[in-house]
Amino acid sequence: MRSLLQDLRYGLRQLIKGPGFTITAVLSLACGIAATTAVFSVVWGIIVNPYPYAAPDRMVHFALGFSGDGNYNGFGVTADQWRQLRQLPAIEDSILTGFKNLTITGGDLPEDVQVGEMTSNAFNFFGVPTLLGRGLIPSDAPDGKDPQPVVVLGYKFWQRRFQGDPAIVGKTVQLTHQTYTVVGVAPQRFTWGDSDVYLPMKTVAGNEGYQMETRLKPGVSHHMAEQQLQPLIKQFEKETPTHYPPKPGPLNVIGLNDQFLAQIGPSLALLFGAVLLLLAIGCGNVSILLLARGTAREHEFAVRAAIGATRSRIVRQLLTEALLLSLTGAALGVLLAYKLVAVIVGLLPEFSFPHEAAITINLPVLLFCVAVSLITGILFGLSPALRLSRPDVRDAMQSGSRSVAGKASGRALHNTLIAGQIALTLLLLSAAGEAIQGFLKLAHMRLGYDPHNVMSVFIPIRAANYNNIAARAAYVEQLRDKIAGVRGVQVAAISANATPPDNGFEIPVKILGQPAEDRVVRANLVSEGYFPLLRIPLREGRLWTPDENHNAAKLAVINWAFAKRYFPRGDALGHSISFAALTARPPEVVTVPGADGWLQIIGVVEDKLDQGLSKPILPEAFMPHTLGMGPGTQVLVRTDGPPLALLHNIGVQVATVDHDQQISGDIRDLEHWISREPEYARGQLISWLFGAFAVLALMLAAVGLYSLVSYTVVRRTNEFGIRMALGAMRSHVLGLVFRSTVVSVVSGVVAGSICALLLHRVMIHLTSPGAQSFAALLPAIGLLALVAVIASGIPALRAANIEPMTAVRYQ
Repeated sequence: MRSLLQDLRYGLRQLIKGPGFTITAVLSLACGIAATTAVFSVVWGIIVNPYPYAAPDRMVHFALGFSGDGNYNGFGVTADQWRQLRQLPAIEDSILTGFKNLTITGGDLPEDVQVGEMTSNAFNFFGVPTLLGRGLIPSDAPDGKDPQPVVVLGYKFWQRRFQGDPAIVGKTVQLTHQTYTVVGVAPQRFTWGDSDVYLPMKTVAGNEGYQMETRLKPGVSHHMAEQQLQPLIKQFEKETPTHYPPKPGPLNVIGLNDQFLAQIGPSLALLFGAVLLLLAIGCGNVSILLLARGTAREHEFAVRAAIGATRSRIVRQLLTEALLLSLTGAALGVLLAYKLVAVIVGLLPEFSFPHEAAITINLPVLLFCVAVSLITGILFGLSPALRLSRPDVRDAMQSGSRSVAGKASGRALHNTLIAGQIALTLLLLSAAGEAIQGFLKLAHMRLGYDPHNVMSVFIPIRAANYNNIAARAAYVEQLRDKIAGVRGVQVAAISANATPPDNGFEIPVKILGQPAEDRVVRANLVSEGYFPLLRIPLREGRLWTPDENHNAAKLAVINWAFAKRYFPRGDALGHSISFAALTARPPEVVTVPGADGWLQIIGVVEDKLDQGLSKPILPEAFMPHTLGMGPGTQVLVRTDGPPLALLHNIGVQVATVDHDQQISGDIRDLEHWISREPEYARGQLISWLFGAFAVLALMLAAVGLYSLVSYTVVRRTNEFGIRMALGAMRSHVLGLVFRSTVVSVVSGVVAGSICALLLHRVMIHLTSPGAQSFAALLPAIGLLALVAVIASGIPALRAANIEPMTAVRYQ
């Protein structure tokens, strides 16, 4: 212990004596450890520990194959079917859930409240204790009876609406004029469905469908559960076909986190690989600095060896100094990681990770950081320690030589470290270039519509108040007219389900006069003002008129992709199409009689994005929104300036029609709708972070190369003096210095280029399919070469300008 303390004290003195070396080494490590720790905290929060629920690894969803847009086909079960499913041997417990919008009054405008309805066993199912009070219990919703008027508040809603009042339990709150008693407050990480409040659900006998969440028994695999459930699901499909997709696939049991892992998992893996590369570059940098610094300490090590210090003692001393550097870098890296985590979370695609996830610097992350710092300290310190612990005592004592790495093996080690740094830096630069190239292509792609100064205002409609199509259509048109009258609004239009860039619902279509085939298109319900508001050009024919929209005329407008695919002769106008799925499902969905009949095509519009930013445009059909309406609609609003500035005034006008009518709390302009698309957010995340990591890697590589060339110059100063004294030109000395690094730099560029080309296949799946590997690689090579020339040139010029006699007397 005493000798260890001596090593620590001596190591600290050595580091304090060389502040330039210490600061450079610590910052090199801090950058790598900060990035690694921050990304690991995201990985831990999303992949390792995303949910606070009991046994989340056994919680599952059920789906029936995939829909046409690549999402899972969901289905609903009745209350009786749910009770049957709960009896299966594979199932430990299950709940029913549902979501709706209510309002809470008390301010100048009604506030939208996202409500999560749950069967009364839900809080026992989730196994999460409430922050205050209690959760829902079985007596809150007895079978066959109306639920008790009780409510559990979500944490964020409690903070926002009630300022975190600790005495809230027992007080009452009005939701759409019904009084509820607050019985509890959910903990911060309980965010199921992103609901503001949780109410007990009434399950009624009959054909009403509900969403189901299930936890499997221990030891039951997904495959085993599928085998047990499949026959029963087939039976339910025959009993209640309206609760199932038109063409259901085989039953899939999906883990609670499986969909999130499919979305964000590859991106996190790529980012974690990038920060490990950055950390490796930082470690290589410190190894080079330690070797270069060892030049000045050869005499010291020779003296220690001469007076009896063993090799293991010198190695321990050098490793102690390396660990001091790594732990100091880790401490600074953790501080930087706190800020970096917030940046990464802000860049994550909004719905690509569980909102229950606590992404922060916690104890497991800190333990990971300590482990990383210890491992990196040993890795970057071991090679210099082994090499410097064997000084040539006789030569060192005679001359005070600084040529500890002057042998061929020393030069090989230096060249290998530099080549590795160059290769890893080029790999990061190339990946960053591809990511940025792909993201810029995505950000500047042709949309087919104009989203500037347009926002989508979602308006939930209470189905019970407007339970027929005439009343609901008249109400929505009145709201649209009020919004259009707000000062600063240019035009307003109904877009029930057609707000791009990912819009419409995919349903089968029939074309009159053509063979019955499996044709699926995107159907959109809009008002006549939809097309001019979004500035979608009309290619042929006409649009329906306001009167035709009001009277629910059986007309349709199709996009150019529809016309090209199904009317290749260019004769789409005048043909008729029908959608059998356009049927009423009261009270939520109401339609006019014959809505599922033939609709005449009267116009063809230009294509716009309708399936996200990276997928091909699908055939689209647009119909008057008055043909069929659901329990909510969107009103598109084009304004003179930033649209969100008018949101309050729009809310005031909506309240003049119905004082209890809220507008959705999560309203954004259409440019933000684009940024919320998964491929956009993923491309932004990867390009920003890869770009930042690549810049850091380039700086570290420059420092490493500069340190190596400076070390080479110091070691060969006497040689350069003799050469110049014998008549060598300064350019010759410059050439000697540059040639000492050419092999390592070129080797690194070749190795990095090969790795970058291999990584290209991975990058195109995460950024843009059109990204060109050479388009990113060549500029990266050029930038790296420029930095290498500058980093080598500064010490080379210093060597060329030294006075010959001074250099000869240097040793």
